[in-house]
Amino acid sequence: MRKLFMATAFLAASALTAHADDVKEVQMLHWWTSGGEAAALNVLKQDLAKEGYAWKDVPVAGGGGDAAMTALKAMVAAGNYPTASQMLGYTVLDYAAAGKMGDLTETAIAEGWDKAVPAALQKFAVYDGKWVAAPVNVHSVNWLWINKAVMDKIGGTEPKTFDEFIALLDKAKAAGVTPLALGGQNWQEATMFDSVVLSTGGPEFYKKAFNELDEESLKSDTMKKSFDNLAKLKEYVDPNFSGRDWNLATAMVIKGDALVQVMGDWAKGEFKAANKVPGTDFLCYRFPGTDGSVIYNSDMFGMFDVPADQKAAQIALAKATLSKSFQSAFNVVKGSVPARTDVPDTDFDACGKKGIADLKAANDGGTLFGSLAQGYGAPPAVANAYKDVVSKFVHGQITTSEEAVNQLVQAIDDAK
Repeated sequence: MRKLFMATAFLAASALTAHADDVKEVQMLHWWTSGGEAAALNVLKQDLAKEGYAWKDVPVAGGGGDAAMTALKAMVAAGNYPTASQMLGYTVLDYAAAGKMGDLTETAIAEGWDKAVPAALQKFAVYDGKWVAAPVNVHSVNWLWINKAVMDKIGGTEPKTFDEFIALLDKAKAAGVTPLALGGQNWQEATMFDSVVLSTGGPEFYKKAFNELDEESLKSDTMKKSFDNLAKLKEYVDPNFSGRDWNLATAMVIKGDALVQVMGDWAKGEFKAANKVPGTDFLCYRFPGTDGSVIYNSDMFGMFDVPADQKAAQIALAKATLSKSFQSAFNVVKGSVPARTDVPDTDFDACGKKGIADLKAANDGGTLFGSLAQGYGAPPAVANAYKDVVSKFVHGQITTSEEAVNQLVQAIDDAK
C-alpha cells in the first residue's frame, strides 16, 4: 500500500513540474472521481474555460481523500505546488501553519466572502487573519438514502428513532433485500458512526466527545452504547462489504439491491447522475434521532503560495468557486449545499432544499457540528486514530464495546 501511495504521489508530482510562463492554466489536485463528482467538477472547468483558463486535472482516486493527501504531501515537499488542492478543514490549517498557503484576503474582501460564508467554514478557510482557502460547499453526513421502490415493497415508513431504524432493516431482511449498503473502508464506517453517536447521545454529547474530545464523554457508557448500536447495524450488511467503494454502495441502493445507505449527501450526486428523482425513485431522511442537528464537512480549495505567474489563475479560480452562480450550479449536481448563505434554493431539488433549510436551522440553533470522520471535528492525527478504532471494531479485530471505548480513548490521547 505504501508503494502504491508513493507511486501515486510521484505521478501526480510529475504532472505538475512543467510551468510555462504566464500560461493561463489551473492545476487542481482532487479525489472527485465518481460519476456524480466528475459531473460536478465539470461545472467549474466550464466556468474557467469561459475566462480562457485551461484545466490541468490531477485526480487521485480514493473517496476519503487519504491517498490524495499523501500525494499532496509529496508534491509540497518537492516544491511542486498545484494552483489549488481539494482539502478538508484541519488539513488546510496544517499547511497554513507551515507557511505553505497563499493569501486570498484582497480577493475575499472585494468579493464580500466574510459576510456570505458561515463562520463555521471561515474557521478553516482563514488562518491568522488571512483567507487561504475557498470553501466549495457544505456537506452533511447524517443522512439516510433509501430506494423508494424497495421501501414501498416492504411497507416501510420514515424511521424517527434508532429502534425504528432497526425494525425497518428487519423488514428489508425478511423480504430478501440487503438492508444496509456499506463500503468496508475506515472512513465510510467512521462516517456512519458519527451519526450513530449523535443519535445515541444527542447533540451535546456529540459536541463534547467528537468536537471537544472530552475524555469523560469518550469513555462513557453512552459511547459504549454507541458502539453497541454500531454492532447492531453491522448485522444488516452483506458479507462482501469489505473494501467496497462508497459509490458502489450507493449503486446498490440505486439499483434496488439494497434498501438504504448511511452516507453524506455526496451520495445524492450519484442518484442525480443516474437520473433518479427524490420522492419518486429515492428518499432522503436524516439519520434517525438526529433531526435538528447537522454533522458537516466542507470541501475547500486550499490555495498554495504559487509563483507570481500563477497567481492570476489562482485568483480566477477562487472568484469562480465562490460566485453565486457556481455555488448553485455545482452544488445542485454535487448533492451538497452552497458555502454561501445568500444563494437561493430555487434550482435545488427536495433533498437540496431540505439540506439548505437544515443547515440554516442548525447554524442558528447551535447544533451544527464538525464531522470527526470527515476532518472537521479534530486534527488529522486524531481523525485517523478514530477511523482506525472504528474500523477495527466493524471488522472484528476489536470484539467488545468496552474494549472499543478503551482503545478509542487511548488512540485519541496518543494522537493529540
